[in-house]
Amino acid sequence: VQLQASGGGLAQAGDSLRLSCAASGIMLNLYHVGWYRQVPGKERTYVAAVNYGGHTNVETSVKDRFAISRDSAKNMVYLQMNSLKPEDTGVYYCNALHGENSMVAYWGQGTLVTVSS
Repeated sequence: VQLQASGGGLAQAGDSLRLSCAASGIMLNLYHVGWYRQVPGKERTYVAAVNYGGHTNVETSVKDRFAISRDSAKNMVYLQMNSLKPEDTGVYYCNALHGENSMVAYWGQGTLVTVSS
């Protein structure tokens, strides 16, 4: 099983990026899939999630700028990030938690987003 996060990079404030989480070995529509951000020296924090029923949730502080979506046909989950701010900088990880067995979970390797002012 592998989760591959991609789409990060260097952006300027106000730009948009779309992060992708690709899975091999599992079907993401059977999992709750979340995005988390981590900055050096701090814990990983929740950003957004789509549950295996397709319902989405985005953390309040970014709710008006970020959106999460799932493409079941491609087995991908996306995080659309608009109006980026320097405080969005960090390594973004995707996580898949099995919808019916919370003991089964996977993390991707992370993709770095750097937003300059």
